Formats: sequence, C-alpha cells, structure tokens
Amino acid sequence: MVFLGFGKYARADKIYALEPLRGDERGGGRRTRVWVEGIAEPVVASRTERTILLDMGVKADRVAPLLSEALQLAQRIVEDAETGRFDVGEYSRRARRLLEASASPEDAPKLF
Repeated sequence: MVFLGFGKYARADKIYALEPLRGDERGGGRRTRVWVEGIAEPVVASRTERTILLDMGVKADRVAPLLSEALQLAQRIVEDAETGRFDVGEYSRRARRLLEASASPEDAPKLF
C-alpha cells in the first residue's frame, strides 16, 4: 500500500499514472493526480510524484537522474563550503553539464 496523503492509500501495483499538479491547481496540499486501476477519476494526492514512486519501490536515480545529480551537487557544495574547500571551477563545470543535459531541443516532438 502506498500512502497518497489526505488519509488515502492505493495498492502500488494498481497505480498506473502520476501527474504533477501545476499552477492554480496546486496548493492546499494538492500535489499530484494519481490514476488507480478500478477508479474512474484520478485521486488527488498531497504527496509529490517522486515520493509516491519511491514508496512504490522505484529507485530515486531511475525516477529523475538529473534531479538526483543536482541534489548531489548541492549537497557537495554545502559540505565543501562548510569545510572551506569551495572549488568554483569544478562546480561551474558540473552545473553546466547538468543544465546542458536538461535542455531539450526546441524542435523535439511534444508527447502531450
């Protein structure tokens, strides 16, 4: 069972789609639409899609590799800054690689 928030649970093997809420839809604890097999309308969850996926057993590095790398970089920067070993050149190179990897060509076909 996966906790969706708001006192709602769903079987992990019955969840087949997640959609993060954006803009005015998001707020008041509303974070993600969850489609569950056997339920006609999506369930609104108060947890992020990443947290739900992690609870379903999906490894963090498979959910969002770029996000995982960015968080690792942020953690390293904080740790190195606290110890006085701050290498601006290294962090700049790593950040540039992350930004380049996240950029998508403008002519890429849209799925939705």
